[in-house]
Amino acid sequence: MARPPRHDPEPAPARPALAPDLPPAEVVRVRSKRVACDGGGPLGHPRVWLEMGEADFVECGYCDRRFVLAADAEREDERLDPGAYEGPGSH
Repeated sequence: MARPPRHDPEPAPARPALAPDLPPAEVVRVRSKRVACDGGGPLGHPRVWLEMGEADFVECGYCDRRFVLAADAEREDERLDPGAYEGPGSH
């Protein structure tokens, strides 16, 4: 007697996230599309540089801070003021 073809059960739908979509931990208005984040405070994280690219915001992967380009921001260029992109511990 022939066996009926085996059908694998459909995968279960994804479970909803344990936490609903939460707002960013902190929103920081900035005037440059290139920003540095160290988490702030004594228990921060390593300094990382974040680039917005074509977007008007970027989020830090460590602390979830969201950096939003201010509406009145001028287009900054590190060639015009290279000192603005350097600070203690850079390069």
